[in-house]
Amino acid sequence: MDNRRRIYLSLILFAAVYVIGVIGFKLFGGPEVSLLDCIYMTAITISTIGYGEVVDLSGSPAGRIFNILFIILSLGTIAFAVSSITAFIVEGELKNLLGRRRMEKDIARLKNHYIVCGSDETAQTVIRELLLTRRDFVVVEPSKEKVEKLAPLGNFLYVLGDPSEDAVLQKAGLDRARGILLSLPTDEANLFVTLTARSLNPKVRIIAKGIDVRSSDKMKKAGADSVVSPSFIGGMRMVSDMVRPAVVTFLDMMLYDKEHVLRVEEFEVAKGSALIGKTIREAAPRERANALLVAVRKAGTKDYEFNPPTDRVVQETDVLIFIGSPETLKAFEKSAAGGPA
Repeated sequence: MDNRRRIYLSLILFAAVYVIGVIGFKLFGGPEVSLLDCIYMTAITISTIGYGEVVDLSGSPAGRIFNILFIILSLGTIAFAVSSITAFIVEGELKNLLGRRRMEKDIARLKNHYIVCGSDETAQTVIRELLLTRRDFVVVEPSKEKVEKLAPLGNFLYVLGDPSEDAVLQKAGLDRARGILLSLPTDEANLFVTLTARSLNPKVRIIAKGIDVRSSDKMKKAGADSVVSPSFIGGMRMVSDMVRPAVVTFLDMMLYDKEHVLRVEEFEVAKGSALIGKTIREAAPRERANALLVAVRKAGTKDYEFNPPTDRVVQETDVLIFIGSPETLKAFEKSAAGGPA
């Protein structure tokens, strides 16, 4: 039995014992004893205060036997109630404290992770995607109740606090984070956190939600790398579903099929990567990689080569864009970052 049920049970038992005491003192006290006297006698007996017997049981051996048994029953009920409440408080607080410390240690070990600020429907979509693609991330949300409502999405790290405060973002590891996604209730809140995050980490990538399309320029001036408007994206999706349904169906399959998860990912070839100097054929053999290289952004430019030839040589700072499963893409990410090919 968990502690919460023990508390409910102890309250029910206490009420039952109290009623038994009132009825017993009324029966053994005689007709001259009032109901108020029985209630008062039960209260001082259970509490063991000992103000004096207002219900005289001296001439009733049966009444005294009842009182003895009632005192023993009362003490047992009180002991059970106190132990249940104590266990609920101590174990609950201890569990929360240990869980919080363990989570803080896990957050402190993160590097190149993502921070999600907010818990609305947009933030929930972001969290699902990060969980599905096995990314490291931390959720920042002031309300514990709202964080608890996110529990059905899966296990994730979180920080309780206002994301506009420097200390809260630092606790979430902003200085080590790869990016921060802002999905707060208002454009003003997203704008303020954008300014805060940019001042704390000039290199972090900031993606903000823009409720009003006109707020996009202001957020970019404040430091956001990109501003996404759910209403604009929703409208574009509706048009696409109307004029190019096959494409939308294919993209939906990539995003929502839980058995065959596919994603489009990009990887910048870092200095020291084993992919440098290799041809596309050597770096990304399709027959064994289970991933498709769809484009390459040329090193130091914004130009893209779609469906690059297999004899093209990979260069440092090239950006490779793949379609594949999260597991396969994770391996390419390590290779591009400097791991073995």
